[in-house]
Amino acid sequence: MKHGELSEVYCSLARTWSVIGERWTMLIIREAFRGTRRFDTFQQRLGVGRNVLSNRLGRLTAEGIFDRVRYQQAPDRYEYRLTEKGTDLYPVLLMLMRWGDRYKVDEPPVRLYHKGCGGLASPELRCAHCGDLVDFHSMRAEYAPGAW
Repeated sequence: MKHGELSEVYCSLARTWSVIGERWTMLIIREAFRGTRRFDTFQQRLGVGRNVLSNRLGRLTAEGIFDRVRYQQAPDRYEYRLTEKGTDLYPVLLMLMRWGDRYKVDEPPVRLYHKGCGGLASPELRCAHCGDLVDFHSMRAEYAPGAW
């Protein structure tokens, strides 16, 4: 199966991966959460080719993850701002970072602090009903008709 065909699979994960699973995409989104908005700044911080960056930003904009907002005329220049759909990717980014901190580096390169209390924060999954921590062993899945 080709990457583009994932968007046709009746699976939320496959359809999500068809949007964010391309090389560079999550790093572009990471940079947006760090405050990057302009094409040249994305390119400088990531070292990605202009054609690849243009393609990814175009796709993320078409998907509604970024809004493309003009900030200058003659010549026209644009910023890429995260939408609500884009900021909803924050927990995804944090959980990927948590996995990388645990398995890919000796010392985490970034520490997260809760703005409310100043304490060191760690992303975790909790049950929306009771508040307990959840993991693979404490969850079960029920599949919709036609999902399998």
